[in-house]
Amino acid sequence: MLTTRRSLFAALALAAGTALALPGSAKADYNLTLCGASPGGLWSLLGAGVDGALKAHKPGSTVTYQTSGGGFANVALLQQDKCDLAIVHDAEATAAMKGEEPFSGPIRNLRTVAVLYTWAPEQFIMNRDFAEERGIKTMEDIAAKQIPINILLNRRGNVVSQIGESMLEAAGASIEDIESWGGSVTFAASKEQGEMMRDRRADALLNSLFINHRSIQQLAQAIDVTLIPITQATADAVAEEWAINEYVIPASAYEWNDKDVLTVTVSAQLFVRDDADPQMVEDVTTALVEQIAQMQGVHKAMSPLDTKLMASAKAVPYHPAAAEVYKAKGLQ
Repeated sequence: MLTTRRSLFAALALAAGTALALPGSAKADYNLTLCGASPGGLWSLLGAGVDGALKAHKPGSTVTYQTSGGGFANVALLQQDKCDLAIVHDAEATAAMKGEEPFSGPIRNLRTVAVLYTWAPEQFIMNRDFAEERGIKTMEDIAAKQIPINILLNRRGNVVSQIGESMLEAAGASIEDIESWGGSVTFAASKEQGEMMRDRRADALLNSLFINHRSIQQLAQAIDVTLIPITQATADAVAEEWAINEYVIPASAYEWNDKDVLTVTVSAQLFVRDDADPQMVEDVTTALVEQIAQMQGVHKAMSPLDTKLMASAKAVPYHPAAAEVYKAKGLQ
């Protein structure tokens, strides 16, 4: 009898082991880490959206949000295997792939999973009185008239300030040029920019912001402002340099703006390394597509997100497993 029981237990153990070893057996759940930025910002909400989408698709799965210094830092954290997924701006990924600052050499193993948003355009907001007095209708007028203007860019080390510099240079008004005309370019955080504009310590700010961002609303309530466009030639040059998109801020965006305004925009995208587990990438991508409401619901700014946009990245190739999901669903 004892021998029979031992034989039965051995057979069950063998069967269990065989079942676990079957090829193609699906992973039941995931415990992933997503590198974002500061806590409490939009990227932390996007992390919660990815977590909710994956949980709905693969119950029992968890995506843990890890704070960091932002997109540039996240590229490094991916390389160090400290996160499975990372949010990075397309321009930051482009700089990494080219080996440009702050990177010491090309990083070519980034792969896209999904575009998360594309509507954080570079907005050139100027004191309306200053613009009218100086006859500034486009950014290029600053160079044409060699205007001594005091412009605010985001903090150094932030990709949107680098793009802002590229915009000024393409428009013929580099930092050196502006300083030679008696103006200045100051690098400051978004909150400081608003304070300096309200105190008349600056004539204009150039920053990547969502349309109708609260800081813009507050600034427009304090002083009269206007949006200044760039020309098509400048937009083309900057978009090509950074592999980013052109963007038109519609006249209807602000009650104090009565014209469409051409600029460029960065997009936030979800990335992995090229050696990421294909099954994991497939499941995450499928979760994002099929559970998109989880992403749209994290903040009103995310309501324009759709599956076609997710599949529209151009700066960095998609991971093959993600591309297969989009192709199967007719999105690519």
